[in-house]
Amino acid sequence: MGGAHSHGHSGGHGATVQVGRVGRIALLGTLVAAAVLAVVGGFLLWPDQAEADRLSGSIAFAADDVTFVEATVTEVADAVVTVEVDEGPDAGDRVELGDIPPPVLATGLDPGDRLEVSRTPSADGAPASYSFFGVERDRPMVILLVIFAVVVVAVARFRGAMALIGLAVAGVIVWRFVLPAILTGEPAVPVALVGSTVIMYVVLYTTHGFSLRTSAALAGTLAGVLVTAGVGWWAVGSTSLAGIGDESAGRLSSFVPGIDLQGVVLAAVVIAGLGVLNDVTITQASAVWELREAGPELSRVELFARGMRIGRDHIASTIYTIVFAYAGMALTVLMVVQLYDRALYDLVGTEEIATEVVRSLAGSIGLVLAVPLTTAVAALTVGGRPASRPGRRRA
Repeated sequence: MGGAHSHGHSGGHGATVQVGRVGRIALLGTLVAAAVLAVVGGFLLWPDQAEADRLSGSIAFAADDVTFVEATVTEVADAVVTVEVDEGPDAGDRVELGDIPPPVLATGLDPGDRLEVSRTPSADGAPASYSFFGVERDRPMVILLVIFAVVVVAVARFRGAMALIGLAVAGVIVWRFVLPAILTGEPAVPVALVGSTVIMYVVLYTTHGFSLRTSAALAGTLAGVLVTAGVGWWAVGSTSLAGIGDESAGRLSSFVPGIDLQGVVLAAVVIAGLGVLNDVTITQASAVWELREAGPELSRVELFARGMRIGRDHIASTIYTIVFAYAGMALTVLMVVQLYDRALYDLVGTEEIATEVVRSLAGSIGLVLAVPLTTAVAALTVGGRPASRPGRRRA
């Protein structure tokens, strides 16, 4: 019978499993519908390019006559650093910088190190004045980036290279669509959902290939994104987070008065969880596929139960990853909190700390629920226990 017909799919890993027609059609139909919604949403929410161009670069980083040039350290004496200007009208001149912060000096500035300094011309024709701006870090950061790419490709090979490509595409989507759309007044949450959906389609299929296994992981990921958005929406609203927990938010509200900072917080909750969701869902889909290959006699219920045993271990380790990642990013804030003369419980409700707590918990809830959702999708997709009837077809 046509309804009982199944097809073998390897999922890109060499394992062949029976995939039911109904499960396959339901999964792919859902993903096609989600893709269409994402494309339509992207079209409707695409930022006003003229307004985006007007906002881009509209805020002066410094006074009009101030320029930034590179200089090389030639001498370090106590708190005074002598540098040679490398570019600009005063190239070759040596100037003394006495305004370098002690923590920067403590890092160990030596002759030959490169700094970025600000040049302010004098109105009366006197020599321009120079001030310390920062340490020139372009070269070591580029080297670190190259090492990262080499290590990823060397260890993960083709998949690593495709993951880097997917990551680059995701960066373009965030930079060219998500950020300009929110800045130009589009609703932050729909923008984040559309951007996240497109990113997940690109990242998962680019890295793991086009297969039903990857499609099952993608469906679980999208479900996790929706759960995260829903929980985040409730959490941000119920805690009355205004999105003004740091200096950047304050500057953003002054430069773009109409921006919805609360929406920005929620958009951040959605986007922040994408990487971990991807990790969990692809692992769960792969686990179910391998379990089906190893145990073709398992029913869907048994397949789901065994997949969840793997998922529970993954949840535990991933929760640690999320919490420690947030703790690491907020380490300075946590140290300051420890210095205050108020109990930690009283300070958790402050805007800055509550924002991080909500982000972490909302993302974690979406992550945890994505595991059973993905496991269920995968178990339904690969089909149930094979029938014992003779003549059963296997493609």
